[in-house]
Amino acid sequence: MTDHSELFATNTAFYRAFEKKDIKTMSSVWSQGTGSICVHPGWNVLRGWKDISKSWEKIFQNTAYIEINTDIHSTEVRENIAYIVLTENVMQVVNGKKMEAKSLATNVFELLGGKWYLVHHHASPVVR
Repeated sequence: MTDHSELFATNTAFYRAFEKKDIKTMSSVWSQGTGSICVHPGWNVLRGWKDISKSWEKIFQNTAYIEINTDIHSTEVRENIAYIVLTENVMQVVNGKKMEAKSLATNVFELLGGKWYLVHHHASPVVR
């Protein structure tokens, strides 16, 4: 069995940066290329790190507290591309109100220079 610990560590670093609202760490996890894509729930497609980083900064500014637990459903690794499909269990405080939500997400990673980088994140709300 292949060891995917570095891939999982990058995925975990993404969610810890999200929780800590840490744009510096988020920047080290994401590919800085113009081919990166992000789709937040209810948002249009964002292309390239410049627009993606602005979206994270906006989310961080409007979120007082966030906690994310994930349940991984599927992982696939092929040479220099990998994806993880998971459920994001999100608890956050926005405008003084506690909100809980679930999203189904796909995170796609590319192996660049021996390191995994996030190149695509797409999250969609799970409607109950």
